[in-house]
Amino acid sequence: MSSGVSTSTDKIIVDRSRGHRNKAVSKAVRATRERLQLSTTGNQAFDRDMLSMHVNTVLQSAAVIPLFIAFAAGIGLYLSPGTDLIGWALLMLSLHAINLLLARRFSRKEIANTESAKWRRRLLCAQILLGIGWAIFGYRSCPTCGGDSFYFYKGAVLLFAISITAMSSFMLRQSVLIGFLPVVAVLMFSAVKTGNLLDIGLTAICATAVVFFHFVGDRLYRTNLTLMSYQSEKDDLIAELEVAKSMSDEARRRAEEANLAKSRFLASMSHELRTPLNAILGFSEVMSSEVLGPLPNPTYREYAGDIHSSGEHLLNLINEILDLSRIEAGRYDLNEESLSLLEVAEDCIGMVQLRARAKNIGIKSQFEPGMPMVWADEKSIRQVILNLLSNAVKFTTQGGEISVKVGWTAGGGQYVSIKDNGPGIPEEEIPIVLSAFGQGSIAIKSAEQGTGLGLPIVQAILAKHDGQFVLRSKLREGTEVIAILPATRVMQSLPAVEDTPTIERRRRSFA
Repeated sequence: MSSGVSTSTDKIIVDRSRGHRNKAVSKAVRATRERLQLSTTGNQAFDRDMLSMHVNTVLQSAAVIPLFIAFAAGIGLYLSPGTDLIGWALLMLSLHAINLLLARRFSRKEIANTESAKWRRRLLCAQILLGIGWAIFGYRSCPTCGGDSFYFYKGAVLLFAISITAMSSFMLRQSVLIGFLPVVAVLMFSAVKTGNLLDIGLTAICATAVVFFHFVGDRLYRTNLTLMSYQSEKDDLIAELEVAKSMSDEARRRAEEANLAKSRFLASMSHELRTPLNAILGFSEVMSSEVLGPLPNPTYREYAGDIHSSGEHLLNLINEILDLSRIEAGRYDLNEESLSLLEVAEDCIGMVQLRARAKNIGIKSQFEPGMPMVWADEKSIRQVILNLLSNAVKFTTQGGEISVKVGWTAGGGQYVSIKDNGPGIPEEEIPIVLSAFGQGSIAIKSAEQGTGLGLPIVQAILAKHDGQFVLRSKLREGTEVIAILPATRVMQSLPAVEDTPTIERRRRSFA
């Protein structure tokens, strides 16, 4: 990181270049949480939304009530001509206009959650005014009307008014009950005053309709409230997931950049690390072998040998780290050529044979004859087989046995299998062993501890060759590792293609 960037900036996980997106998502999360936490029951959290839906319904159905009033007034004038019905219609249209103006004012204004209760009372008052207008219609009588036609007309108009109000105002809770209480009160007063059975029946029907539609509207209100709660919780979850995804993406990007920077740094340090170490190895070897003359003190010779062995161990460690770093940085290039897997395996066995004899370990080879050449990087394949053989010798006990097989896979590829009868690896530790710098419990207890980079390098090299690596192990039964090269790497011997003049001469001779 450059010096112009403070260390505190490194602690910010979210990318500043996408700050507008993260800010918008965080704002949505906060708004949803505040809305859900406004009340202990959760119902008041959606008052503003429910009122908005009610206002939208009122505005969309603004022409329904005037048409119904005109229809009711027209039939009433047909049954009982008079100016009072026209005056009632004008009054109802005026009250409906007040309701529309109130709804339009609500829709044009940004209403806060704290103002929801006040606007709810205003809208209920508008419903009460409409209910008073319907109560005036219910109190009207018709002495000149004969039979029961006027009661049927009045009852039908009131029932339609109750149902229309219930369907258009169920988002405004208790609007039907509060709005039509004046109607029920007026009808009850008329029934008590006249004692007419028709008035009593009309009162009972209207009261029952008000209670029924209030129950239906309340159920619809609760259903919509539940749906809005679920929707809000879903939006809240999506917003939080967006924030978490944004943070995880940025954290992963920063981790990948840091890992790539580390790999590039180590890969570029090859010369700087190896040059002084080679000098140390060279001078310590000269001193331990006494090339320039005998050392007067034998202890110095032992120290020089220790310096040389420690330097070789450190050089191997550096080489493994640099190899893995180059692979991760994408700077590990393959120098591919045709090679014999059998010959490479035999050479590697010869290189570890001395160490195996020192531990009285026998190495048995089983090679399939007549295997064709493969197209691969000889240095990399040699490194793979040497790593696997070295691990087998390292972890096989005294007097053990190692078997090496080279043969064909079922898919037409070639494989190298190395199996030992060492202590094995517990099944739960296999993923640890296959990870970078990972070591199992057996390796930790072993006197010959490694870096834990051998198997990851083997996997990476085989992956560069489009191959596979398989590790099978059982505790106290041994371990088998298999390096597989795909069939596309196998070079088949094909007959030579004859040139065109030769083919033409043969055709003429046959003709």
